[in-house]
Amino acid sequence: MTSVFVFGSNLAGFHGAGSAKEALKKHGALWGCGIGRQGDSYAIPTKNAKLQPMTLEHIAFHIKDFLEYAKAHEDTVFNVVKIGCGLAGYTEKQIAPMFKGAPSNVNLPKDWQR
Repeated sequence: MTSVFVFGSNLAGFHGAGSAKEALKKHGALWGCGIGRQGDSYAIPTKNAKLQPMTLEHIAFHIKDFLEYAKAHEDTVFNVVKIGCGLAGYTEKQIAPMFKGAPSNVNLPKDWQR
């Protein structure tokens, strides 16, 4: 079974810090690509192309897209980090509920679990 690292990114695809840097160095993320599946990683944007935090509504839209992708790829395990809670500046209480209803192949951070 394939394992994918799910990280918070920016739409410019500048993976220079935090989990995005780890995705670039260890999981096949592509510089300049800030959204979707890349190698053994999946980018969920939490910042726009100007590196400013996106609205919670925009982040929720991208999380919904990710969850639909995960449902369509049952043979893959997705390991989600605490996206949006570092450099984007949101709290876990703001982001974690957006993953409600995640399929069983999505591993959430321990304190975000269902």
